[in-house]
Order: sequence, then structure tokens, then C-alpha cells
Amino acid sequence: MKDMVRRIAAATWARSLEFVRDRSSLGWNLVFPILMVAGLAFVFSGPGQPLFKVAVIAPADVKLDASLHPFLGTPQVQFYREDTVAVALPKVQRHRIDLLVDLAAQPPRYWVNTQSPKGALLERLIAGSGGPALQREETAGHEIRYVDWVAPGVLGMNMMFACLFGIGYVIVRYRKNGYLKRLNATPLRAVEFLIAQLLSRLALILVVNALVFGACRLLLGLRMEGHYLDLLVVVTIGAFSMIAMGLVVSARLASEELAGGILNVISTPMMVVCGVFFSMDGAPRALQIAAEFLPLTHLLNAARAIMLDGAGLAQLGYPLAALATMSAVYLALGAALFKWRQD
Repeated sequence: MKDMVRRIAAATWARSLEFVRDRSSLGWNLVFPILMVAGLAFVFSGPGQPLFKVAVIAPADVKLDASLHPFLGTPQVQFYREDTVAVALPKVQRHRIDLLVDLAAQPPRYWVNTQSPKGALLERLIAGSGGPALQREETAGHEIRYVDWVAPGVLGMNMMFACLFGIGYVIVRYRKNGYLKRLNATPLRAVEFLIAQLLSRLALILVVNALVFGACRLLLGLRMEGHYLDLLVVVTIGAFSMIAMGLVVSARLASEELAGGILNVISTPMMVVCGVFFSMDGAPRALQIAAEFLPLTHLLNAARAIMLDGAGLAQLGYPLAALATMSAVYLALGAALFKWRQD
């Protein structure tokens, strides 16, 4: 047992030194997310974009169009269906949507966030639509800048790339240049090698992202309502799951080009459907279901709940359970499929 721990420690230390000595890779992981968050903060610091999103509660067999209410025919407004007020109202409070209209209630009514300029404009559109009067309800919510909402997405995206490519691409390169074949001749077992790779990448990712998060919070005043320890737990489990996903990709491949292509195929959809840059509220149901099977979705949902809403771990049972399950499945697959040498 002592020898096993010593071998894992030696392999972990060697892999960590290899990453730190690659100055271009280390610098990119540190600088890129800071520049991206700062750029988005600058671009979106002015007036809101001319895109409105309105949730509508209506009978399931009724189409959401002007025949239901003239306001629903307003151009440049995205209307989508929500099931209950309890689910949709927090989205109005957190500026994820601009207005909530309940046409199933008697009398029909709408909720507007008094701190939302988009909501105020939509109220004028309702008044000028010429349809039946809607009862006004107010909901308050603390102002959340776009940069506060998007920063977890950018940091999570950076973590995703570091996890997938940092573990998947490297192991494939090791296999291609014969390094794994040489390791196979040593007492180091496959499971020990995989554990060392995982621990090394996890430690480095946590350190790098802690530095990036600290810099962004200092420079941009990012919102942080919850506890840092809760955020650390979420980030650790999320990073673990994405590293394990990278292990599955690298388990048997010996072509760096193929590995890069597969990793891009995995990472690109996660950037699109996991809510990195925009909310998935109102997106097609198929995309929302697909997002539930991707670890980045649950990482971002949990991180935003902590940072923006002050949620604790006890309130994050579903995303944490999903991340833990994905981690176990990916790790088991990676260990089962792993081979030292190419065919």
C-alpha cells in the first residue's frame, strides 16, 4: 500500500510539473477567461439588447399567438410557455425573463420586476396592444448585471476545456509517442496512472480557476451571495466529472487529431446548450433535455445558485447528485476501456 501511494504521488508530481513548465498553456488558462469576462462586461455595459423574453401561462391546448391576446402578436418579443407561477416568478425576479403573463387566471394578470427597464417597456406595449386589460402585479428583485450572470458561464467554459483537453489530449499523446508503453513496463498499474492524472489535473484546475475567479471578483466586483466553501465543493465535483469524461475519450485513442475532433464535438454543444452565455428558458424542449445529460449544465446551475441567490449545498441536491452520478459513470467507463498501447 505504501509503495502504491508513493508511485501515485510520483506520477502526480511529474504530471503537475509538466503542465506548469508549459508556460503558453498555463498563461492561456489564466489570461483567456479574464479577458473574455472583461470584454463581455464592456460590450454589455450599455443599454439592454433589443430582445425580450416573456413567459406565458395558458391552457396547454391553446396556441400562444395574437388570437389569445393581442399582446402575444408583438414582434421582437419571444413568448414561451411556463406551467406555473411558482416556477416562472423567480425568473422574473432574477432578470432571466422580462415579464410573466398569466392568461389562465381570473382576471388575467402579469408580473413585472420594478427594477427591470425591459419590463417597463413591455408594460407600455401591453397597454397599447388594445386587448383585454391585464391586472398588474409587482415583483422585486436585486439588480443582476449581465457580467454577474455570464461570469460563471465563462469560468465554467474555461474549466471544461481545461478538463477535457488537458486530460484527454495528453493521454492520447502519451499513447502515441510510446510513453504509456514504457510506463506499462513499470510497477505502475493502469488504475494508479489514471488516478494520478485525475488528481493532478483536478488540483491544477482548482488553483488556476481560484486565481481567475479572484481576479475577476476584484476587477469587476462579481456578485457572491453564498459561501465560498459551497462554491469550492460544486466546482470540485463538476471538474471531476468533466475530467472523467475526458478519460473516456482518451481511453483507447492513439490519434491526436481524432481525439481533438471528438473533444471539440463534445465541448461545442456544451457551450451552446448548457447556458454559458444565455439562459435556456424558452429553448426547444429537446435541447433542454439534452442539456440535462451534460455536466456543465449542472455545474453552472449550481454555481449561479450559490453566487446569485445565496443557495447552500442542501438546496443543490439535484445538480450535485447529477454530477456525482456522471463522475462515477465516466470514471468506470474510462477505467474499463483504458489500454496502455495502440493496436
